[in-house]
Amino acid sequence: MRKLFLLLMIIPIIHSCGGSRMGGGIGGELVGVPVGKVWNEPTPYNMVLVSRGAYTMGGEIDSIWGINIPTRGVSVDNFWMDETEITNSQYKQFVYWVRDSIIRERMADPAYAGDDFYKITEDIYGDPVTPHLNWSIPIPWTRNTEEEEVAINSLYKTHPITGEKMLDVKQMNFRYEWYDAGEAAKRQYQTVANDNQLIISKDTAYIAIDGSVVNETITRPYSSHYDFVHTYIVNIYPDTTTWINDFDNSNNEIYVRNYFSHPAYSHYPVVGVSWEQATAFCEWRTLFLRKSINRPGIQVEKYRLPTEAEWELAARSGNSDNIYPWGTDETTSESGCYQANFNPGEGAYAADNYLITAPVRSFKPNNIGLYDMAGNVAEWTSTAYTEAGNELMGNINPEFRYNASVDDPNFMKRKVIKGGSWKDIATFIRADTRDTETQNVGRSYIGFRCVRTQLPGNR
Repeated sequence: MRKLFLLLMIIPIIHSCGGSRMGGGIGGELVGVPVGKVWNEPTPYNMVLVSRGAYTMGGEIDSIWGINIPTRGVSVDNFWMDETEITNSQYKQFVYWVRDSIIRERMADPAYAGDDFYKITEDIYGDPVTPHLNWSIPIPWTRNTEEEEVAINSLYKTHPITGEKMLDVKQMNFRYEWYDAGEAAKRQYQTVANDNQLIISKDTAYIAIDGSVVNETITRPYSSHYDFVHTYIVNIYPDTTTWINDFDNSNNEIYVRNYFSHPAYSHYPVVGVSWEQATAFCEWRTLFLRKSINRPGIQVEKYRLPTEAEWELAARSGNSDNIYPWGTDETTSESGCYQANFNPGEGAYAADNYLITAPVRSFKPNNIGLYDMAGNVAEWTSTAYTEAGNELMGNINPEFRYNASVDDPNFMKRKVIKGGSWKDIATFIRADTRDTETQNVGRSYIGFRCVRTQLPGNR
């Protein structure tokens, strides 16, 4: 009897200790669950931290309608932002990656070279894996076989007049998928009694039999969360003809031939890139970074275009009183030098020492280290343009997003651009001025830079 009593006393003690220590079991203290080590995200290369802040958004005029835009107090969380606009050199890295991807695909294709070591289909144990390109094998640009030469040359063409061998830019297509988590999280999709009563629009893309790219929007009854996965195929080569098509009766052919291709312009901001191409660049940049990390438990946020509110906070250095990035209302310094690359009026484009764009970092940065937040090139944001401005946005991390379908009219495909450009007068390079362009159009005066949300581990 005594042994039984002692055993009954021991059992509760064991359960109590176990529960207290592990945070579970029958009972104990609330200790949480093991989270492991929080990874401190390093400062992304050539990016600046824009600290969270509150400011008064808006202020001057809408450059399209010439009407006053209402101001509004808003708050924005921490994010990283590129120090400069994306340059020709940086964008070429994207173009070359797409080019080399296509060549590797064709190297592995039996219809071309049939070199199966350019595509990995199984692991070291011989088990099948998701087919993916093998980047460890260099492309044989020289000393190649006849079949390999055909695969490489299939991406090039000969100019019909000059006979020059040149990249076939029409083949520079990048495919990516985007999951619209914001739309998928809406309550209407969480508790659906009859799925067929909800209609969704889904963007999809494919290569037609004749080799052409088809992007289309399909509308159908909601079935699952895969309905929020959109597929795009984007031709990513900049429109170099904008230098002629944007300016009538101008001798700009030299820029068509050289601005993106010549090394002399390597550190100038890339132009002729549409909002769709800039968005594709952000997707590629995210993919490129994540492949380099490839470590379990480490995940970084996506690169993306800044929202209008983020861009304006960054340009103002977090200070509502800054209508220009340099903090004063004057466009010239005390020594009389212009503080940005813009058009001071009367066609005096070269008054700031640059006729068109300037190399990035040619002018002083703002107080948080960002260059050319006024002038040089206007910059794409992720925000959909509407005449109502910030009135349709919330006041915490404001954003107005509209995912235009392929069949939507152009006025529904407009996105906000900020900062003004080398061709704009002083009013349009103010931080509070907004402008717009259609998302599938590139211009000789519009570029972009990327942002990435900062995770709490660094704070």
